[in-house]
Amino acid sequence: MSLNPSYITPGLDFNRDTNYIEDRITQDGRDGWPVEPGRYRLVAARACPWANRTTIVRRLLGLEGVISLGLPGPTHDRNSWTFDLDPGGVDPVLGIERLQQAFFARFPDYPRGITVPAIVDVPTGKVVTNNYPQITLDFETEWTAYHRPGAPDLYPEALRAEIDEVADLIFHDVNNGVYKCGFAGSQKSYERAYDALFARLDWLEQRLTGQRYLVGDTITEADIRLFTTLARFDAVYHGHFKCNRNKLSEMPVLWAYARDLFQTPGFGDTIDFDQIKRHYYVTHVDINPSGIVPKGPDTAAWLAPHARADLGGHPFGAGTAPEPPLPFERIAN
Repeated sequence: MSLNPSYITPGLDFNRDTNYIEDRITQDGRDGWPVEPGRYRLVAARACPWANRTTIVRRLLGLEGVISLGLPGPTHDRNSWTFDLDPGGVDPVLGIERLQQAFFARFPDYPRGITVPAIVDVPTGKVVTNNYPQITLDFETEWTAYHRPGAPDLYPEALRAEIDEVADLIFHDVNNGVYKCGFAGSQKSYERAYDALFARLDWLEQRLTGQRYLVGDTITEADIRLFTTLARFDAVYHGHFKCNRNKLSEMPVLWAYARDLFQTPGFGDTIDFDQIKRHYYVTHVDINPSGIVPKGPDTAAWLAPHARADLGGHPFGAGTAPEPPLPFERIAN
């Protein structure tokens, strides 16, 4: 996401602008964007937790050969994410230097933040949507004809109400809660967000004590939405956003849960800690004016045993693990 699509209210609370492009890619094409393999490109920076959700779901469902992936660099200027990791700084499929060009191709006067994830229509070069919560749900429900054999059901119909309820709590208090701490405009608003964040983390610690996953006995959309914040907690949010009551690694249940997911194919192989740290510490000059990127923490502990399998359940239900990442999508470190 980033480029701070947000504002500070008169009460000095951080509020995220959630007015995204709401077009959807569906089987019936009712918004003018039918499901069609090879037509769309997902633009998703490794650094961004909201974009990270889409890369995990794409991996788990085996959509790599159907929806291509564009990877902006971890930093950006004030206007747009840029493709500085690609040769010549140009996305090899879209032929653009900055994601802003895809937004302007469709909306010449687009007034909001240029955010990731975004899906771009390759033939026209126009952005289709940047509505990140809906993108993953549509991958799970509208692209079923192109799911790999053995793909898990990440949004089972019988559990959707509970998944949505848990995911909503996590969004307000955890996913967005760390930003409410980091960009608070007053001591009072910071402490209010801080208290809500750690109350919810304590609630999650208790909920996950006796069950391996958040809802049911397999990985669902709710786990994916929580994981991308947990993966960044000690590396960024604990210090950079002042979420420092304790580290994730000091919460035994949540830390084991996060390691369990990290070690599951499709999760840890989408995490680039170097890009994550460079994004937050370099682009947030108001919080970190020196631009110095911390050297730690040591990430080897993510591979330590977790014993979560003792709780039962199976990550992919009746399905199977995804294949390894495509060669050009593998993370070097």
